Amino acid sequence: MLEGVYLGNYNYDKYFTKEKKQKSLGVVLEIADAKLAGAILKISKNVAESVYFSRDLVNEPANILTPIEFAKRVKDEFGKTSIIVKIFNEAELKKRKMNAILSVGKGSTNKPVMIIAHYKPKVKTSKKICLVGKGVTYDTGGLSIKPTAGMLQMKADMAGGATVFGIIKAAELNKLPIEIMAIVPAVENSISGNSYKPGDVISTASGKTIEVKDTDAEGRIVLADALEFASKQKPDEIIDFATLTGAVAVALGLFTAGVFTKSDLIANKINSASKKTYEHTWRLPFWDEFNNLLESKIADVSNLGPRWGGAISAGKFLEHFVDEKIPYAHIDLAGPALNHDLTNYTKDYCTGFGVRLIFEYLKQNN
Repeated sequence: MLEGVYLGNYNYDKYFTKEKKQKSLGVVLEIADAKLAGAILKISKNVAESVYFSRDLVNEPANILTPIEFAKRVKDEFGKTSIIVKIFNEAELKKRKMNAILSVGKGSTNKPVMIIAHYKPKVKTSKKICLVGKGVTYDTGGLSIKPTAGMLQMKADMAGGATVFGIIKAAELNKLPIEIMAIVPAVENSISGNSYKPGDVISTASGKTIEVKDTDAEGRIVLADALEFASKQKPDEIIDFATLTGAVAVALGLFTAGVFTKSDLIANKINSASKKTYEHTWRLPFWDEFNNLLESKIADVSNLGPRWGGAISAGKFLEHFVDEKIPYAHIDLAGPALNHDLTNYTKDYCTGFGVRLIFEYLKQNN
């Protein structure tokens, strides 16, 4: 109930020139157990603030929230916390041979970065989890350009990245005894004479090569380097979050995220957390036969499969860059991360989907 009050009270009006007078909202709670009430109020407030942080990032216009500005805001947000933030600039990305990130970002004057936030609690931890988020701060489609209508919401193509930073904020505020690394490749997929092209072959940090068949399937390309980096951290689990495909919204509607994993344990715990938080998810097939859809005649893998099962083949592409020994899940939140009509609090602004879901999931893993 408290989360509903906070979520329904969210507003994003910073760019109105005429100040709108906001009414104050008073809420009176009568609970016999004051100690319990205080604990619930604190946790709910912490989680809501984390959702607000995620929503503020996603709702920010792309001319303001460039990749470097995205990194700056994360660093500023966590500057006085126990979370350590590192930024890989263009030179560092080149040094690490993260050519997937660099290729997508090279068409823009706003250079790409990779943002890493690391929460390591002082108490003994039960596990280490890497959360990877797509951070495309604006997506024109590149040379495979979108129509104008397809670009209007593309400031939100970094919603997966905003989600992982919201999750790590909630975990730190509530002192969860789980080590978490949030990893976000932040790029603009823009157009210039320097843009990457359909037909290009990209060598990634893992050494695997990608044939580019569509520059508008860029999110999976930048995530390739981020997932390889996450695998090198030797976590107990890797979960990525991305507004990856329109196909998942065609399959599941606007308010449901697709879950792709071979781990029944991860899938069941996400499903349980979904039911509790009312952030809807649905597990889709993730069979290895879908790898056949990504075969390339000139590289290790193609970045685009056929039309059918597009959300699944996109997930299978990502799996190529994850250490097969590490339990892995991909969450495609292309529908529910953007505003939709399911509830009053999701109608007008991008939603911060996934923060409450995975905070609940992490509590179960505690």
